[in-house]
Amino acid sequence: MTSGIKPAIPSWNKRGQNFLGNVHIKLPWRSIQMLVPYRMRRKLRSKLRSRVSPSSSITSLKTSFSPLDTLKSLQAHRWTLYDGQYLLLLSMGVFSLCVIESPGPLVKALISLALGTALLLPVTSQFFLPFLPTIFWLIFFYACQFIPSSWRPPIWVRVLPALENILYGANLSNILSAQQNTVLDILAWIPYGVTHFGAPAVCSLILFFFGPPGMTPIFARSFGYMNIIGVMIQFLFPCSPPWYENLYGLAPAHYGMPGSPGGLARIDELLGIDLYTSGFTASPVPFGAFPSLHAGSATIEALFMSYTFPKLRPLFIIYAGWVWWATMYLSHHYAVDLIGGGLLAAVTFYYAKAKFIPLIQMDKAVRWDYDYVEVGESPSAHGYDLATLNTDLQFDSDDWTVGSSSSISSGCLSPVDESQSTWDGETLGANSDLEAGR
Repeated sequence: MTSGIKPAIPSWNKRGQNFLGNVHIKLPWRSIQMLVPYRMRRKLRSKLRSRVSPSSSITSLKTSFSPLDTLKSLQAHRWTLYDGQYLLLLSMGVFSLCVIESPGPLVKALISLALGTALLLPVTSQFFLPFLPTIFWLIFFYACQFIPSSWRPPIWVRVLPALENILYGANLSNILSAQQNTVLDILAWIPYGVTHFGAPAVCSLILFFFGPPGMTPIFARSFGYMNIIGVMIQFLFPCSPPWYENLYGLAPAHYGMPGSPGGLARIDELLGIDLYTSGFTASPVPFGAFPSLHAGSATIEALFMSYTFPKLRPLFIIYAGWVWWATMYLSHHYAVDLIGGGLLAAVTFYYAKAKFIPLIQMDKAVRWDYDYVEVGESPSAHGYDLATLNTDLQFDSDDWTVGSSSSISSGCLSPVDESQSTWDGETLGANSDLEAGR
């Protein structure tokens, strides 16, 4: 029989046990990650995160009508340089309203009040805030017709035809519009005079339902800022379009001259209406040939849709090419104008892609399938690799990927936390918070 007395443990053995008991063994994740393929790391990361309960829902919408919620979110908002965009938009809006002569002050005051109310109510601000650039672009475009001629630079009549001949050896617009018939008129009218005006809204809805959360606000801002820059270039560098050369040759132009519908006049005659003739004749920017915003809009829409639906990319390329052809066939733009608009759209899209556009998760069919949103292209910068995991699977270092509304650059439309709102999750300023925490 053994006694219940335990043998004494030497003091040197006790020290060894205490020493070994305090040792924390850390796995060399940064070395192990090099042995795991990138796609496998990303898939594993996605599965691990799917088991973590997100701090807020990134797919829900705000339903509050209380302006106090917006004021609270503004008070809690972390202001950054990206928020300077609203000062620029406000300055543009004030300038536009000051120069607009019609409608009068009462109507302009009512429009300003309605827009301010829409931004103050959370239920409407989540939609109107991302579309502010587009709204102010339309206001500024309309206001251009009231800007005094003495404030404007001279109109360039010979520059675009000369560039056309230098780059392509001929006037491609005149070549494409030389053969005219009813079938070609209709084929050009559909993208240029119909779908062009409704495509941004259609793309926004499609991206909202089938893209990741935050895609539609980024598209709206990109589309709006691209058009704002385009109109500013048209104002500072006014050039005559092909229809001017067809009507007046290379004679000097002045701002009192009316615009022209070009080939769309044949559509009015065919349909027995006076839509495009009166509309383009009274265009606020009749000498805004360069860059072509028809081409720019079609290009940026095709880029966003191709990014979201890569399998349908050929269809979007065909649509963009269709619009490009229609602009030249209808004598509204030179080919160099299309290149300018396309480059402007491409620069806008790829900048937004690098900074703000959320990554597409191909296994997600609709926005409600997303439980987290990631931004950017570098796996090491956005936590795809296993090196950012610690032994107890805590994700505090990059909680924005699992639903943190204050850090997701693409944004959460209705966070659970009442201190957050679209001002934090749906503004470009939210991205600066993300970058600061890397």
